[in-house]
Amino acid sequence: MNISPADSRVGPSEDPAGAIDGRAARWQTHREERRRDLIKAARKAVHALGSDASMEDIAGAAGTSKSVFYRYFGDKAGLQQAMGEVVLGQMQRRMKEAAQSAQTPREGLFAMVSAYLQMAESSPNVYAFITRLTPGEASAQDAIAASGALGNFFEQVTEMIATPMRQYLGEDKEALIEYWPTAAIGLVRNAGEMWLGSPASDTKPNQAAMAANITDWLCLGIAPMLATTT
Repeated sequence: MNISPADSRVGPSEDPAGAIDGRAARWQTHREERRRDLIKAARKAVHALGSDASMEDIAGAAGTSKSVFYRYFGDKAGLQQAMGEVVLGQMQRRMKEAAQSAQTPREGLFAMVSAYLQMAESSPNVYAFITRLTPGEASAQDAIAASGALGNFFEQVTEMIATPMRQYLGEDKEALIEYWPTAAIGLVRNAGEMWLGSPASDTKPNQAAMAANITDWLCLGIAPMLATTT
């Protein structure tokens, strides 16, 4: 940015502290922009290299040094947290948009499950990177525990499910509304991640079929399927 001599002077009515605050604000803006760029570069690197990519691998793919990543994120768990907040925020917005166009709670569930599976399937490496344990780091924890990013994501998804259920069922079904969404999230996540990690085969359902299966399990359980085999 070009600064003229007039811009560089502090006039008699100006507060020098204000000028310092302005420089600090510009530096903070620069740091935030740089941080976003690093997250974007790291996401591309993990997508291409795999979820086991090291900080050195990621930095090399980003065209910088790993010390830069450590400066901005602390350690690998910190990078997982930052990337998770971005990716899961995008996933949540996609799910909310899908649910808003649904006509019934069941259609809303199917739309949300589909959006979740689509986003996870679009980059399994990135999904695995932001949700798994990071060994050997100072803050070696599940990224969920380290940052709360994924935990907060599923908490908000739980509320997204509970809101239309409450409107549809009424307040007298509060026990169902209170407990079922949390159980539903566990089913969606565990079934979805198992599906995501399973190798391709003739028996593996595609994304749409898996979303339909999960929605049926959530709404009907497996009783209808058991009834047809007895």
